[in-house]
Formats: sequence, structure tokens, C-alpha cells
Amino acid sequence: MADIYYIEDDPNIASIVKEYLEQKNFKVTICPTLERAERALEVRIPTLILLDWNMPDGCGDSLCRRIRSTWKGLPVIFLTVRGDSSDIVSGFQNGADDYVVKPFELEVLYSRIKALLRRIGDAAGQYLSCDGIVLDLYRQTVTLHSEEINLSAAEYQLLLYLMQNKGRTVTRENILGQVWDINGNYVNSNTLTVTMKRLRDKLCQPACLKTVRSVGYRMEDTI
Repeated sequence: MADIYYIEDDPNIASIVKEYLEQKNFKVTICPTLERAERALEVRIPTLILLDWNMPDGCGDSLCRRIRSTWKGLPVIFLTVRGDSSDIVSGFQNGADDYVVKPFELEVLYSRIKALLRRIGDAAGQYLSCDGIVLDLYRQTVTLHSEEINLSAAEYQLLLYLMQNKGRTVTRENILGQVWDINGNYVNSNTLTVTMKRLRDKLCQPACLKTVRSVGYRMEDTI
């Protein structure tokens, strides 16, 4: 199911669009302000963003620029009122992929979303996220609330394995086998304990990284 963040301050329009797109098998999260959208992006990366240009706390181009600087492949469609050609130009200059002019037919919006996803694909698959921790699979970087965290190779591989199995408990034995032994590097259990401690320290002791006593570890969203 594709996940859409819809940044719109008009509750009536937002409700109508949300209901329609959810009938089309999208998951839609409404953000009534740019600030709310920023917070949502720190927690989870969606498949696509619908961005209304005129928001109560600013213009959409500021968020568009941030998206392009942090999540380069994330598709953005911005929504603008008829006749605002300057918004359209600014949107493309700041990284928007497409635009739809208000008022729009729901079928038109749906077709533009589908066309963009066919062209770009699910860019959200590039990112793994949990409670503000975002791992970029292509760039092999990790950010915590948009701040890049410097991890060792072992710490990165450990976090990657946990995030790939988010919501599931993974045993210490499986972690040792997948993170270390798969490369032919046998280590003892204490190496995992030390690496986990360092990882937790660098990620500011995240609540989403849980110890399952006598078994292993689990990552799960808590926000």
C-alpha cells in the first residue's frame, strides 16, 4: 500500500481527498501545517508527498527544498491555485516532480499520482525508518532527526539488519550470523553487546530499539 503525506490546511478538502485516495488503496496522512509535515518526515518516509503551496506557516517551496536536500528521490506533487504560474516555476526550481491546479477533479489527481509513481517508482523503498532514525540504502547513511550520524561499518550493518526486520524479534545468534559470520568473520557474543551499546549511544538511546531479555533485540515504532 502506497503511503502519501497530504499537506493541506483546509480540513474539508483534505477529508475529501483522503477518503477518495484511501478507496484507491493508498494510506493518506494529513498534515495541516508545514511544521507538522516536517515532524512526520522525521518519523517515517512516505511513498509520495502532495504539497499545497500556500500553507498557514509558509510556502511549500521551503519544504520542497528540504526534501530534495535530504530525500532526493522522494516524489512531490504540489497543488496550486489557477493562475499562479510563479508558484509552478518556483516549485520545479525547488525540486517538485509535478503539479495539479486547484480546483481539481479527484480522478485527475489520482491519474497524476499513478503516472508519477510509474515513472519514478517507490522511492520510499530507498529509506528505512523508525522513530526519527532514517537509513538511506543507496547512500548508506544514517540520520537521526535529519542530523547525520557517523557509524562504524559494524554499527551500520547491525542497524540495517534490525531495521530490515522492524517489528520482529531477532535473536542474538541470528544477528551474529547475519552481521558478522556471513562475511566469514567469527566473533563472540560480547562483540555484539559492545557494538549494540555504541550504536545506542550514537542514536541517543532510542526507545524504538528494545532488548528482549534472553532472546535478542527488536526495533519497532513508538511514535
